[in-house]
Amino acid sequence: MTTVASPRTSWFGRAEMWLDDRGKGAWIAAMVLSFIFFWPVGLALLAYMIWSKRMFSKSCATRRTFAPAHGFKSSGNTAFDTYKADMLKRLEDEQHAFEEFLDRLRKAKDKSEFDQFMDERATAAKDVDDA
Repeated sequence: MTTVASPRTSWFGRAEMWLDDRGKGAWIAAMVLSFIFFWPVGLALLAYMIWSKRMFSKSCATRRTFAPAHGFKSSGNTAFDTYKADMLKRLEDEQHAFEEFLDRLRKAKDKSEFDQFMDERATAAKDVDDA
């Protein structure tokens, strides 16, 4: 799977895509060579490979399924691409609504727990005053 770099892609992004196209072996070779020539770069590359999960994935080339320019790789069929964009937008909206629901739920639970605490505190203060 060959990826196409946009003209605005940085040299690092182009290098990353080039290594991804060649697979995990290219990443490992680049890391070994960086350790040989300048070990801090090799260490940084190893950390990046672990952080981005390239070290443990089966293939680096499968990571580039979405093109950054418009959110997803075009299938070549405009009707399908429009449907896909609408569906992704709808899913993002649903996720946002669900996150708002969870936030309201947490706030309601917090208020309920705080009210219960205040009631218990008031009851304890009343019992101390009565004694």
